[in-house]
Amino acid sequence: MNIPKIGEPLNNEQVSFLNTLSKSCRNAIIAMTAQSQSGHPGGSCSMIDFLALLYAFIISQTGEDLVVSNGHTSPAVYSILAEMGYIGRDDVIKKFRKVGEIYEGHITRHVPGIHYGTGPLGVGVSAGTGFAMGEKLNKKNRRVFMTVGDGESDEGQVYEMMHFANKYKLDNLTLFVDYNEVQLTDSLEKVMPIKIKAIFESANWNVIEANGHDYNDMWKAISASYSSKKPTVIIGHTVMGKGVSFMEPDGLAHKSTWHGNAPKPEQAEKELSGPLKMTDEEVKILDAFRKNNVVWKPKDPEKYFIKSLKPMSEVKTGKPIVLPAGTKADCRSAYGKALLDLAKLNENIVAITADLSGSVKTDTMGKEFPERHLDVGIAEQHMISLAGGLSLGGFIPFASTFGAFISSRAKDQARVNDINRTNVKMVATHCGLSVGEDGPTHQAIDDSGSFFGFFNTFVLEPADANQTDHIIRYIASHYGNFYVRMGRHKFEVITKEDGTPFYDENYKMEYGKADLIRNGKAITIVASGSMVSIAVQVADKLKNEVSAEVIAVSSPKAIDEKMLVASLKKTGKVITIEDHNPYTGLASQLDSFIAKNGIQAKVENLAVREYQLSGQVMELYESAGIGPVALEKAVKAMI
Repeated sequence: MNIPKIGEPLNNEQVSFLNTLSKSCRNAIIAMTAQSQSGHPGGSCSMIDFLALLYAFIISQTGEDLVVSNGHTSPAVYSILAEMGYIGRDDVIKKFRKVGEIYEGHITRHVPGIHYGTGPLGVGVSAGTGFAMGEKLNKKNRRVFMTVGDGESDEGQVYEMMHFANKYKLDNLTLFVDYNEVQLTDSLEKVMPIKIKAIFESANWNVIEANGHDYNDMWKAISASYSSKKPTVIIGHTVMGKGVSFMEPDGLAHKSTWHGNAPKPEQAEKELSGPLKMTDEEVKILDAFRKNNVVWKPKDPEKYFIKSLKPMSEVKTGKPIVLPAGTKADCRSAYGKALLDLAKLNENIVAITADLSGSVKTDTMGKEFPERHLDVGIAEQHMISLAGGLSLGGFIPFASTFGAFISSRAKDQARVNDINRTNVKMVATHCGLSVGEDGPTHQAIDDSGSFFGFFNTFVLEPADANQTDHIIRYIASHYGNFYVRMGRHKFEVITKEDGTPFYDENYKMEYGKADLIRNGKAITIVASGSMVSIAVQVADKLKNEVSAEVIAVSSPKAIDEKMLVASLKKTGKVITIEDHNPYTGLASQLDSFIAKNGIQAKVENLAVREYQLSGQVMELYESAGIGPVALEKAVKAMI
């Protein structure tokens, strides 16, 4: 069979083949959901005709990317991957949703041919624009395809994606909306009667309506997307449960019966031995296609997954920018300078901001490399998912906004990136009470905890501007997702006891390694972020009265056991101090470590224990009990 060219109408042979292909996929969809007695067969059957067309005549030939944002339609995706020969058909039917198997209920990168795993609705379309943006930056002529559910389009993140794709003229993007007019609990009209066509038109997309079960109609729409100068959305009018005799009537009536209900075994058996039974001739046709027509093959998924914290030797880190002793500097400015330096050395460094480039200091890079500085507007959720897609396309994205927004509004998106083991560098400024006068809505005092529970995301907090520079170069050259938190205000760089910068050009950043800033014998002060400066100030002031050891912890998720055990055994007393709450920050991590290791020590935690009002940073620190006066008092009380 000849593969049709873009723009050419499908012939009868090609349409007949697609009917056979979709029938076999529906057979597999019913079989796998019946055996697992769970899954989403209705939407899978409404979308499978588009997937069959796309895979048979485009993806199997070019290997272009598809991101399925409505990830619950995994039975449809797995069935078409099986028909292309990428996974075993019997294998997925038998193992779908089974413990220990890769065929999860929502699509996952563990399965060959899937580039980004999805589930929470709205996330996938933003990640897909990351792939499309990457193709643009690479100046390649490859298209990126995406699918989204009509009910999924309720999500605000979908709107964020629409505007971004329009702003950056992603004319290499084709999105298919599975418009079956049914959501989980009821019809689209009853749950949320949005006007999808009008919404995309208002975002300046190329909008095409098509019959989602008519191959020629969809092929014309796909072909038209290739010549558009705008991102294209194909609104595919479909029927939930299409092609399954006991499902389709409910779909035509816009009932949600088969959205998330699996067919009973007797229903499935009757359908598979009746309307969806595959003949020997049909099986031969599909076998021949796999053998003679499928050109592109996916890579082994295990090669997708890079070990977290693995050095990326290809990244040029340059030389650290070291500020001299006595300099007052903010960490965010040091971040901006290090980022610009990295961008000069590496063409795959990309900065993303959410209308805060001047505040987060990515604007300096933006002026010199505007094509690699993306402003998504006030759309933090889209920013983090976009960064995930870009990172899997070979770029190193630095996504920056205030800590209060990145850790709350975009936590779900960061979590999905964590599951996908992406390579996103989240750098948050204005964290803690350091933000000052903006008040409690902007004072992120719970942000670290948002990422402590993630398995592939690493939390870092620099002690000063010089360590910030080292940390930014480190995360650029080590694979994995990072969350770097820093404040807003300026303070003096940390020095050694001889008065020279502690984090100098010879300092070697190592994740999980704490830094011994001051030696002491009577008490241990464990500090993070700008609190290190306060700890040093107090230790130096009291050195003739109290021998205080100061340890700076930059990676609170990874306690430096060797250093902490040695110090606590020596002093038997410890004070933690942080610009964060004690429940999900440094204090909680260290207290757990002490208890777990049976260390006998007197412990005091200085942290933010209630919301603060507006005020200057040092006023707020004292008000919250984490300023120099509070620390000095705590040290004397413990001694």
